[in-house]
Amino acid sequence: MDWIEISLSVDGESAEAVAELLQRYGHQGVAIEQDGIMPEMWDDGDVPEPTRLIIRAYIVADDRVEEAKAKLEQALGYMNLMYPMPKPVYRVVKEDDWAEAWKVHYQPVRLGRKLFIRPLWVDIQPQPDDIVIALDPGMAFGTGTHPTTQLCMEALEDLVKPGVNVLDLGCGSGILAITAAKLGAAHVLGLDIDPVAVEVTEENIAQNGVADKITVHQGSLENVITSARRFDLIVVNILARIIIAMCDQHLGDTVRPGGLALFSGIIEDQADEVEAALRKTGLEPYARRKSGDWVVIEARRPQR
Repeated sequence: MDWIEISLSVDGESAEAVAELLQRYGHQGVAIEQDGIMPEMWDDGDVPEPTRLIIRAYIVADDRVEEAKAKLEQALGYMNLMYPMPKPVYRVVKEDDWAEAWKVHYQPVRLGRKLFIRPLWVDIQPQPDDIVIALDPGMAFGTGTHPTTQLCMEALEDLVKPGVNVLDLGCGSGILAITAAKLGAAHVLGLDIDPVAVEVTEENIAQNGVADKITVHQGSLENVITSARRFDLIVVNILARIIIAMCDQHLGDTVRPGGLALFSGIIEDQADEVEAALRKTGLEPYARRKSGDWVVIEARRPQR
């Protein structure tokens, strides 16, 4: 069975909308990467802010592919009435190459003070004090190349204290859960509604030797609310509209009094609306981290 790779080069403002659209058609979600950042630039830590992002999705090359293309291009046409949209680029990927197709775009990344993300298939010597996160994201979201993930990791490096309990809601490849564990968290619960993401996270946990610190399940916010569990720190790297919807589902109750929360997947223009929703769920936003058009919001639950 062959696959069709769909890719679009977009700016940060339209990236969320395009990614959401491709998720309707793509098998096992979408991949988002920085456009125009050469691999040799990753090692020196001086990576410029991205001006363009590439959104990729894969669909089965069967008798329904032309219908899927037509629907996708029609939807892009409607979006183009409000904001300029690029033409999708299609490429046939053979079954044997499908799982490897995106790996050429995934390079080692240095972040923050000591964080070093290394693809499992890249043999490179880390620095003595590096905190190494070795990953094979498979087809799950979370390679560490997207600004939302990078901002979250840098925030975790500042906020994770030894012994804290962490919730990674929408864990994707497990990159944030693994980062929190390696930074000293006592335990991390990773949840994702996608069973593929859970499987990929479990594999990456084992590769990084932190299986004793991380538990991962297929699930959602509802599972946490039902269990009445509270965490010292939660991280939610999803989409702004989903975060806002979760606020109506008592998202703030997952954070213990005095605990902290990180929210990402947010375009700068959406940040005020997200912060208003966070306040309604009992959290107090107190800081923002920014990379290009993307924002991470830091919040706390007041002591009462």
